[in-house]
Amino acid sequence: MTKNIFRITAIVGFAAFSLSSCSKETPPLVYFPDMYYPVAYDPLMKAELAYDDRENEIPAFVKNGGATGLRPVDGTVAQNTDGITDAAGNSGMSIDNYNAGYDASKQDNVSPLNAANQKKDIERGKVLYNQTCAACHGTGGDGQGPVVASGAYAGVPAYKDRELTVASVKYVIKHGRNAMGSYAGQLKPGDQWRVAMYVMSEFKGGVSPAASATPGSTTSVPGAAAALTETPAPAAGTPPVSTQGNAGNVSTSPKK
Repeated sequence: MTKNIFRITAIVGFAAFSLSSCSKETPPLVYFPDMYYPVAYDPLMKAELAYDDRENEIPAFVKNGGATGLRPVDGTVAQNTDGITDAAGNSGMSIDNYNAGYDASKQDNVSPLNAANQKKDIERGKVLYNQTCAACHGTGGDGQGPVVASGAYAGVPAYKDRELTVASVKYVIKHGRNAMGSYAGQLKPGDQWRVAMYVMSEFKGGVSPAASATPGSTTSVPGAAAALTETPAPAAGTPPVSTQGNAGNVSTSPKK
C-alpha cells in the first residue's frame, strides 16, 4: 500500500513538474518555427534563422552568397548606363502633356548618343528591333509582322507612310501610342535611342548624330535639332550629304 502511494505521488509530481514549464507563449515543441518566429531581414545582413542561427535555405539567398541584398531580377532594365538623363515613366501623364511631348519630338532628329559609336549603335538597334518590334512592325518595317499576319492584331502602320524623326520614334517606344503600349520596361533609355536610330536609318533614309559629340559624351547641343530641321532641302538629283563618312553610312534627311 505504501509503495503504491509513493509511486502515485512520484508520477503526479513528475507530471506537475513537466507541465509547469508549458505555456501558450513557450510551447514545448514548435512544428513551424518560421511562423512562430517571423524573420524581418535587414538590407545586406546575413540570412540566418533567428530561432536556431542556421543559414537560411531560401534559394534566392543561397544563390546570392547568403546575403539579403538581392541582385536585380533578370530581365529588368538597368538605368542610365549610357549616361543619358531620361525622365521617369509616363505615370500621371495627361493627354495634353503626352501630345505636347510627341509634337515636340517631331522637331528633333538628333540622337544624343556618341556619334563615334553610331555604326555600332545602329547594329545593336537592329538586333533589339528584331527582338522587340518586328513581331508587329515586321522586319521590313511594313507593319506586317507575324502577329499581324496571323490576324490577331491589325492597324500597324508602315514606317514609310509616317512622318517620323529619331526623337519621335524614341518617344513612342518609351510612352507608347494608340494601341501600342510603352516599351520602357523592355528597353533602357540608350537602347530606345538605338532602336529609333535603326528605324530611321533602315526605313526613313537616315538619322543625325549630335553635332558636337566627343568620345565619352552623350549630351546633344541645345538647338542642334532645330538647326538641322530648318536646313533647306537639296536640289533635285542631289544625293543626301552624309553626316559621318565612317559612321554606318547614315545620312541626314531633309525634314518632311
